Amino acid sequence: MELLWRFLLGGAMVSLFALIGDVVRPKRFAGIFGGAPSVALATLALTAAKSGPLTASLEARSMILGSLGFVLYVCVAQRALATGRWSPMLVAAGCLGIWGLAAVAAGLMLEAPHK
Repeated sequence: MELLWRFLLGGAMVSLFALIGDVVRPKRFAGIFGGAPSVALATLALTAAKSGPLTASLEARSMILGSLGFVLYVCVAQRALATGRWSPMLVAAGCLGIWGLAAVAAGLMLEAPHK
């Protein structure tokens, strides 16, 4: 039954965000409303319903920190690709490592004992 709810809620959220992406002008902003935000919101809603708001808030915090790593990925990739010296595949692979390191660093900062 939980899989059915995930399917229905996820599909509805993806459809809603796709509609927003289709309506938004300029079109370059349409990617912001791709699948990831809608899947994240659906996942948080289901987690809050099943495990409670505390667990959902921890997942939301992790998603936010992961998105900060993604912003770093995008900034570094954009600058590297703008030079024209690097292949897109190499830049994507290298920046994926940067994203991973940023996410791990953020996670370690959260796990550090509070004094």
